[in-house]
Amino acid sequence: MSTWTDCHHRPANTDEQRIYNHLLDRVQVESPSQLIDRFQRLFIDGIGYPESDILAALRNLTSARDAEQQFRFIVNRCCHILINRWQMHPHQQTAIPALIELFANSTPRHLAHYPIYVRRLRDLVDQFRRSEQYLTLRRLADVMRESQLSAEAEQLPLGTLIRRYPYLYEHCLLSEDSTYEHQQTVRQIQAQVQRQFELDLSQYVTYRVRRSQIKRSQASQAAEAKMAIATAGAPSLVLPQQSRIISPPPRSLAPVTNPTLLSDQELGFAIKQFVGKAKDGHTYRDLANQFLTHTSQGQSFHAFKSDLYEYITTSVERDYGKRQFNHQLCNHLKNTLPDSDGQKMNDFLMVRTCSNLLNFLVAEGQRNPNHFLFIDLITNIGPTVTTGILLKVVLICRKVKPYLERRFSILFNHYESCTHDAVLWLVQALENLNVALVTNFGAVDLSFVGQGAR
Repeated sequence: MSTWTDCHHRPANTDEQRIYNHLLDRVQVESPSQLIDRFQRLFIDGIGYPESDILAALRNLTSARDAEQQFRFIVNRCCHILINRWQMHPHQQTAIPALIELFANSTPRHLAHYPIYVRRLRDLVDQFRRSEQYLTLRRLADVMRESQLSAEAEQLPLGTLIRRYPYLYEHCLLSEDSTYEHQQTVRQIQAQVQRQFELDLSQYVTYRVRRSQIKRSQASQAAEAKMAIATAGAPSLVLPQQSRIISPPPRSLAPVTNPTLLSDQELGFAIKQFVGKAKDGHTYRDLANQFLTHTSQGQSFHAFKSDLYEYITTSVERDYGKRQFNHQLCNHLKNTLPDSDGQKMNDFLMVRTCSNLLNFLVAEGQRNPNHFLFIDLITNIGPTVTTGILLKVVLICRKVKPYLERRFSILFNHYESCTHDAVLWLVQALENLNVALVTNFGAVDLSFVGQGAR
């Protein structure tokens, strides 16, 4: 287990440990506003800190030979000492974005009249603001903000939407020096946000189903009333009094807001796809189970890849598949571990094949995020059906679910500075994947209403 004495896989020196212990002590007894003021004085201003020994320790660290390599890890660790504590108390969580915002507002000023130490500190802070550590902090701040989408939201950077996608958290909010404590904090936030989305989605789907039921009931009662009136008007028929009594329609439901950025129609289609009977009366889970049953009879890896090709292409529109997708998929699978074609299928081959398939369908690596095929799929068959194909892969090999989430984090990182409206295709894909993962891997069971959410 990592501790506060770890810093990028090395022991903290005396000056570092003095600062860590000092903040650990202060966070127990001081308010967030007091601690933010301390951070401002210590790391931003570099002067006026009440404990001179702590300021002296920081000066030693900034003047150290390895300061440019290590300072970002030290500041990041100091931030997380406070963040991990505040995260445990809901009324203190709003202080987290305020703490991180200190560095965004610390733009360099004319420093000629400042001591050399302060100038050195400002240089190191500026380097920190350009580091991976600070980027993950900024994303965490966006997660913690309870911002409401406004009419101008489409012009905001994609990165401001990260709170909506808990499946990205472990890939976007953790950096190379994240401690065990910080990993736990991120997982706690992830669980809270996912639970809330599951609840909101369940309430919304239930509302839509009940509203549909009310409309059908009202339409049925109106038809019965019309028939009763017509029958009562016939001269040869006298109906009993009670047969003409029409019960009052059910009370209207309080509206429930759509918890996604998809339209009501788009979300209804996604629910039907991911939970309902997507093809020939079968759900995606049914299809996955049938595939696994068929392929578990000791078949060769070559035969498995042939079956996998059929399993994927049945979800692709015939005209689109014939143009080039089916040929590309066939070649990809043929070139996947060809030396193993004669082997019997096993777990290793399953994981490697499915992870490589997600590379092919979504994106490759961080350094080479090639995703032309993914955009082509979304453009031609839509984000929901495209997500359904990815869901089919994960349902036959659940071990690659984190791998799929990682592929989407690569795209999110690649486009996070673009505005929402500039990458609407990606926003729709992110939203669809959120619904697909929650409905198939979350705690909420929507299967009984899958056909009713329209």
